[in-house]
Amino acid sequence: MSGPLDDVVVIDLTRALAGPHCGMMLGDMGARVIKVENPGTGDESRGWGPPFVGPDDDPVSTYFLSCNRNKESVTLDLKTDDGRETLARLVTHADVLLENFRPGVLDRLGFTVEHLHELNPGLVLLSISGFGHDGPQGGRAGYDQIAQGEGGLMSLTGADPEHPQRVGVPIGDLLAGMYGAYGVVAALHERNRTGKGRVVRTSLLASIVGVHAFQGTRYTVAGEVGQAGGNHHPSICPYGLFTCADGMIQLACGSEGLWVKLAEGFGLDPFAPGFATNRERVGNRDLVIETLNAAFADLPHATLMARLAELGIPAGEVRTLDRVYDWDQTRSQGLVIDVDHPVLGEIEIPGPPIRLDDNAFAGGRSEHLPPPLLGEHNDSVRAWLDERDALAAPTTSPDAAGSR
Repeated sequence: MSGPLDDVVVIDLTRALAGPHCGMMLGDMGARVIKVENPGTGDESRGWGPPFVGPDDDPVSTYFLSCNRNKESVTLDLKTDDGRETLARLVTHADVLLENFRPGVLDRLGFTVEHLHELNPGLVLLSISGFGHDGPQGGRAGYDQIAQGEGGLMSLTGADPEHPQRVGVPIGDLLAGMYGAYGVVAALHERNRTGKGRVVRTSLLASIVGVHAFQGTRYTVAGEVGQAGGNHHPSICPYGLFTCADGMIQLACGSEGLWVKLAEGFGLDPFAPGFATNRERVGNRDLVIETLNAAFADLPHATLMARLAELGIPAGEVRTLDRVYDWDQTRSQGLVIDVDHPVLGEIEIPGPPIRLDDNAFAGGRSEHLPPPLLGEHNDSVRAWLDERDALAAPTTSPDAAGSR
């Protein structure tokens, strides 16, 4: 199985993380993704580290490995005639073009939206920016941590309002890539009806505001400004991180029934004043946390987890990443895959988070490609372009037509 997008060709002009993550998602579903990089240096993330792995004279960035599986790499200097001509050929034979230049850069290179659609009326163009393509700050450069702050996410994350905290991964970049892939697939579906491509736009700012969820309506409807509150839910209690004799556990009581089971299971009165309803418990959160921590204080972690499982209370631990990737549950879901890298040999990398029902592998393809070396596919992609150009050439004689 090659995947549900195996008839889709994607030209990926993006670099860093947001756009490459989008391209990787499309590649996971079987699309042919041709990554266009600057000669000599390539995607900036090839130089992001440490850690680097491999030989000293040919080090590989693990950052680059994280967002470029299932792609080919070609090098083009878009400031040269040859580079622009080759990109135009790629656009002519592609279905999707991904770009995350600052607004206006692609226009200055000669590839306006109008010109791209002259080359290929069915082209779907995804454009990812930092803060949007218009508006008073539309041209502003965007990096993930800046967007996390400007988009309000850091104000909701951390121990308290005085200590805002970024999320431990570049979540704005990742979300922009995910929203971008979602928009691309929707535009491809529309193209099946109309025959025409369209421009899809998203940004780091949009992606972060788009996941405010209840914190957004908490302000827009109720007029309350959410703020950082540590490891406990602002609207559900008990729901968060608790301590026990030798560590920490997390539990979530998302219903009154679960609260009753939890309280009675540990000898507490679920209907005590201030504890009887979720609204009361949220208002008395510190006391609820203190009461449960006291109830768990003498129980070892393993004993407490077993007891919560018996009671049917959703609970979990806080795993370090080594324990996540070594966990049999993680591996059973195809979230770790093997690829044969041209420099590193057989390596394990994180795998796609989607599985299709008739495929034992994660993602939409039966075999995953390793992140490419810079320019690794220059010759094969140019040969493919020559073949496609020949097939698309107009017939000039009956003999030529018959030979096709």
